[in-house]
Amino acid sequence: MMPWRTLLLACCCLAPVLRAQTQPADLIISGGTIVTMNAQRTIYLDGAVVVRGDQIAAVGPRATLEHQYRAPQTIVAEGKLVLPGFINGHTHVPMTLFRGLHDDVPLDEWLHKYIFPAEAKNVNQDFVRWGTRLAVAEQIRSGVTTFADMYYFEDAVAEETKAAGMRGVLGETFLDFPAPDNKSNAEMLAYTEQFLKKWSGDPLIHAAAAPHSIYTCSKKTLEDASGLARKYHAPILIHVAEMKKERDDSERQNNMSPVEYLDHLGILADDVVAAHCIFVDEPDRKILAQRRVGCVHNPSSNMMLASGVAPVPEMLEAGVAVGLGTDGPAGSNNDLDLMEEIDLAAKLAKISRMNPLALNAPAAVAMATIEGARALHMDKEIGSLDSGKKADLILISLDHPNAVPLYDIYAQLAYSLKASDIETVLIGGRVVMRGHKLLTVDEQQAIIKAREYKNKIAASMAMP
Repeated sequence: MMPWRTLLLACCCLAPVLRAQTQPADLIISGGTIVTMNAQRTIYLDGAVVVRGDQIAAVGPRATLEHQYRAPQTIVAEGKLVLPGFINGHTHVPMTLFRGLHDDVPLDEWLHKYIFPAEAKNVNQDFVRWGTRLAVAEQIRSGVTTFADMYYFEDAVAEETKAAGMRGVLGETFLDFPAPDNKSNAEMLAYTEQFLKKWSGDPLIHAAAAPHSIYTCSKKTLEDASGLARKYHAPILIHVAEMKKERDDSERQNNMSPVEYLDHLGILADDVVAAHCIFVDEPDRKILAQRRVGCVHNPSSNMMLASGVAPVPEMLEAGVAVGLGTDGPAGSNNDLDLMEEIDLAAKLAKISRMNPLALNAPAAVAMATIEGARALHMDKEIGSLDSGKKADLILISLDHPNAVPLYDIYAQLAYSLKASDIETVLIGGRVVMRGHKLLTVDEQQAIIKAREYKNKIAASMAMP
């Protein structure tokens, strides 16, 4: 038997060797149930995620990774779910400041009697900044780590998004009538070109061009906007087939559906993100799949505006990448809670087809994560917990009454858990919320300013 002094000496000599074999990291999320959303849909019941810089270095069993890696920081995730961050594929974030301005009216009346006049009187760069600050606070609290946006003064949206540490695909809007920021097509092109140049290569901000739709943009505007985007290898964000009138008008004026018309113009490709896609028939779905267009389903908005029900199961069956979006937080939804959209997406598909199997919980959760990343053409970067992808992840508490008992993880995520259960959020390896406390945005100041804007907007509209 080896003398205890010799054994102690051997262990001391071996310790530096063991340490040398471990790899350095910046952070380890240790324990908890790791829901990777990877290609195999691997779940580690006692797992870990290793973060180095802004990327995931490793995902796997906790015991294995804690032996292989050392890090100065650890987040204990025992008793929690760990998921990739949620992706809000379509919204208009500064419209938080119009939340509840006027609801329960037809879309045309809401736009022309309330929103367009309110925007003309109130939207400027400061409005956009404060609306975005309020929105990023709300989105981080609901587990959103990446969002796609279309609005005005989008450079200000980008600056506030970057300051909050969020990831954004942010599109400057093109219209055929004067907007709050740019009054002509030439101004829109100049502003957007500068915007695309400024944010090129940024690790968080993906600047985009956003021709609003075929019913607000002429053929020339659509071609100018898409041409500019492709000059700078930028995404194109656009509303497509979001209401029956749009499809009826296109068939009458162009002898084509909205999808066929955009394809005829050469706009549809694997850099396009199409919001809504409600009125898309089988030929349309084939085009969207062939062109690898990403589509974003907005169940709350479609229901609130009585626009219709997107054929999500049919799009998925056709091979179209379909993500989830909240749409704007005023009039068409009124919040930015993507967990609510997961629940509604599944239930809306079921009731509209009278089939409880139409869209199941795993598919709905995928639409908020990896399928949402595919819809934004960012699935090589985000959407699942895989080595080499960005370290965008969320920790969800399982300690509240609505979270127990837990039989099926995907069903719990889709139908039981709420945004308020999200406890910690990391984006690019940076903790932006920990223990429900926001760390990168002054939430209280944003709330105070929102109340001030409410009084100003109400006065401008002669509201009580």
